Amino acid sequence: MYAVIKTGGKQYKVAAGEKIKVEQIAAEVGQEIVINEVLAVGSGAELQVGAPLVAGASVKATVVAQGKHDKVRIFKLRRRKHYKKSQGHRQTYTELEISAVNV
Repeated sequence: MYAVIKTGGKQYKVAAGEKIKVEQIAAEVGQEIVINEVLAVGSGAELQVGAPLVAGASVKATVVAQGKHDKVRIFKLRRRKHYKKSQGHRQTYTELEISAVNV
């Protein structure tokens, strides 16, 4: 059984036992959280799509880690104008282990 969830403005297809990295969630490592924004639930050829959410569906997950992704370098250059700007950014994430998909 799998589900399509929405968290942090993005959508993820998840199944029990998977680990995913999502936008940072305010939770401690080891804490169990419940995600109620389930857009679709499916198993095999059967698919239940919500409008916009599936009523009564939820996904249970455990927080495995909090961290930062690799640095993204931003470099701006205006040629022949003596303008250079360098900047970096590391986006924070929360790693979740999906334990159950409830319908």
